[in-house]
Amino acid sequence: MNMPLSLSAFIPVLPEIFLVCMAIILVVVDFSYPRNREMLGQFTLYSGLGVILFLFCQKPGIAFGSMFIVDSYSVFFKMICLFGMIMTILLSVQYLKVEQIRQGEYFSLMAFSVVGMMIMASAADLIVVYLGLELMALSIYCLVGLLKDDARANEASIKYFLMGGFSSAVLLFGITLLYGMTGTTDMAGIASYCSQNAILSNPALMVGAILVLCGFFFKIGAAPFHFWSPDIYQGSPTSITAFMSVAPKAAGFAVIGRFLLMAFPESHGQWGSLLVVIALLSMAVGNILAISQTNVKRMLAYSSIAHAGYALLGILSGTSEGYSSTMNYLLIYGFMNMGAFGVVILLCSKESRRESLEDYKGLAKTNPMAAFLMLIFMFSLTGIPPTAGFIGKFYLLKAALVAGYTLPVIIAVIFSAISAYFYLRLVRYMYMDDPREDFVAHYSPGLTTALVISAAGVIGIGIIPGSLLDWAARSLVGF
Repeated sequence: MNMPLSLSAFIPVLPEIFLVCMAIILVVVDFSYPRNREMLGQFTLYSGLGVILFLFCQKPGIAFGSMFIVDSYSVFFKMICLFGMIMTILLSVQYLKVEQIRQGEYFSLMAFSVVGMMIMASAADLIVVYLGLELMALSIYCLVGLLKDDARANEASIKYFLMGGFSSAVLLFGITLLYGMTGTTDMAGIASYCSQNAILSNPALMVGAILVLCGFFFKIGAAPFHFWSPDIYQGSPTSITAFMSVAPKAAGFAVIGRFLLMAFPESHGQWGSLLVVIALLSMAVGNILAISQTNVKRMLAYSSIAHAGYALLGILSGTSEGYSSTMNYLLIYGFMNMGAFGVVILLCSKESRRESLEDYKGLAKTNPMAAFLMLIFMFSLTGIPPTAGFIGKFYLLKAALVAGYTLPVIIAVIFSAISAYFYLRLVRYMYMDDPREDFVAHYSPGLTTALVISAAGVIGIGIIPGSLLDWAARSLVGF
């Protein structure tokens, strides 16, 4: 029997509906009123802030037969995704003029991708997860290739599309196996069926779960599913690289956490071992290969692989403390990575993108403020106190240690020490070498605001982390 739908049934998805409408308006205005294109960024920015305020006031609820859940857990990750969008908008104002990128399609595609991420964060059904994931991915494929006259951007977009399509096929095959074994794609339903019929050790079920996780690992850039990251990070517009390093990664971790907790809560012994391997491999690949990089964006790409490994430490612990530590770390990572890419954009000009490490030699003498900001962000990425990066890593390692993963924690500390080499190498270039050229950095209002927010977040959370930790812990109550 068909159940009648009332307007109240759509209240849980109002933020997503609003963003979709906003994205459509952006396209219409871009083509119909070309003189007003300068206002599109402001419109997107204020709309994103409005959605954040609505999320703060939104009550928990479900929609579409419990396939879509609004709870404090999903709201936390939606906040990170929206934070990534807002920071990217602030970083983009000057950058879009330098690269001559059309604003309407740029901001509308970004809004559509965030809608996909928000759907992923609230999805309680694997089909809904897939729909959100594809909306996010298809939008980002286009964003990566917006520099149509740049061969690197075209190559990056095609590579990302092909590899992303393959990962989606793997994910769908895994969903098919889980559906064939349990008769449902609902995560809670999968857990219930497995518990009632004692099939958790069934090989087909385990293969299905592993394939689904492999699809998610691709989206967060964890090794050995990381091969797309360096080329895509380097070839994409720098503002999009910053966006990709924060928002999609948060959405991927939101899905991984909900999938493991809802669908396989009794199988921690199996998926915990898998996550240990993926986490350590990600740290090894990211930190070791970053040492040989000469391009800042490629270095930060390998850095993001390593940080995905660190964030997995909280999930593999299987405890609420571990999950809250991962949530903390993803938000902290957003502040420090947005700041680092913000400095790269700050130094970019029509004559040179200044993405090589050599371009940063003597930066402290020509642009002391830019060098100081990059110093803060590099210290935080390394995990040096009193920055937020140290707080984030500390709680991740503590959660994994309490859960009994002593050896992985020791190895993670070693890899973190290795990472100091390539992060602090950039600091040495800025402060101990002579400048190659003298150029003026252009501090636009939006870019300045983004850098100030990033620096304040990195220092503020590092000194007073209590509020963020409490927020993440409260987000897991009742989950």
